[in-house]
Amino acid sequence: KNCRGSGMTLLKKKGFPDEDELVMCTVTKVQFHSVFCNLDEFNKGGMIHISEVSPGRIRNIRDFVKEGKKVVCKVLRITEEKGHIDLSLRRVTESQRRAKVDELKKEQKAEKTIEFVAKSNDLDFNKFFEDLSSKILKKYVSIYAFFQEVAANPKLVSDLGLEEKIAKSLEETIKLRIKEVQVEIEGKLKLTSFEPDGIEIVKEALKKAGEIGKDNMAIKYLGAGTYHIQITAKNYKDAEKILKDSTESAIELVSKDDGEGSFARQES
Repeated sequence: KNCRGSGMTLLKKKGFPDEDELVMCTVTKVQFHSVFCNLDEFNKGGMIHISEVSPGRIRNIRDFVKEGKKVVCKVLRITEEKGHIDLSLRRVTESQRRAKVDELKKEQKAEKTIEFVAKSNDLDFNKFFEDLSSKILKKYVSIYAFFQEVAANPKLVSDLGLEEKIAKSLEETIKLRIKEVQVEIEGKLKLTSFEPDGIEIVKEALKKAGEIGKDNMAIKYLGAGTYHIQITAKNYKDAEKILKDSTESAIELVSKDDGEGSFARQES
């Protein structure tokens, strides 16, 4: 049952997926006009009609899919009484595909963390996994999401009601393996000074911005007086404040000496 490295997680979701949900699938059979898949997270079968494989004319369906290939699909329709799930491959954007693969990799990482704790404490892995996941998923959307919270607040492990030795082992393993949840926001800062020592004024403005941003900020020169600013923080509220305070202080400093500055947010 252990399916490491295959894009699959041990945890199986009950029932059917939701319409428009993104699901990881394994292609099981390719026919002339349709592709049959297994939905890895649900252990259910689904079908992609040829018109939903790729935009444009398809001469050979096997140019896009082969048996055994992993694909991220969007759920189009579900007919529960017949057990039919209609899927689309072409309606999944590249960023959605990457996000889904990333989500599953994180869940695998969480499962490997549990596996390590089970081995270290001579526990039956499957039993320990079932017990732990059922407790975590009552309150959290995923095991990894809970582990990220624990990385920032280790006391949360005590809420699981585990034996003290096991709780300590889980807490330490999470701290070693899982990063705290972080968000990133970015944009372009343009600074111009018309003074003879304009370069020094701009440098001073960037230094001031950097002092406010500290370890949360990365500044990269793009050319023509433009700088890429990236802020990493624990939440969007903190990130927005750091970004606002740092860029405004830099613009204010150059503007004071008859220079000019502007900042534009960038969608990542």
